[in-house]
Amino acid sequence: MDDPEIWKWIWLGATGLFGAGEAILAGSFFLLPFAAGALVATIAAFAGANIALQWIIFVVVSAIGSALLVPLRRRLDRVEPQNGVGARRLIGQEAIVLIDIPAGASAVGEVRVGRETWRAESLNQQAFAAGTTVRVADVRGTAVVVTAHH
Repeated sequence: MDDPEIWKWIWLGATGLFGAGEAILAGSFFLLPFAAGALVATIAAFAGANIALQWIIFVVVSAIGSALLVPLRRRLDRVEPQNGVGARRLIGQEAIVLIDIPAGASAVGEVRVGRETWRAESLNQQAFAAGTTVRVADVRGTAVVVTAHH
């Protein structure tokens, strides 16, 4: 492991692994600084830097990258899901009950919102018969939560 030639490929592999890990864990920005550190260490290794210097470069670049991403992580963690994006775009829209939604907690029926069919539950545990027009109040997982249309 003291062969500088081997470390060129170790750093290159580490860059790929950290980069792939960041892509899989999208939105976390946890592995991105390590990918950057490994990339700079790879460049140093191919430029002929000794192994100790490669490690110092990796640690320093990774630490600086982590520190620089802290404000971004905090801001992204603070952001609430936005209505109008993804399934939350359905909030406030009218829906037609296709399969009765029985009264009670965890009672599930089915509604059509636009051209999409969704599992639905009632916000106030109120029953809704098929054919009733309701309004989407929230989205929970793979179901919409509906309330009476006013």
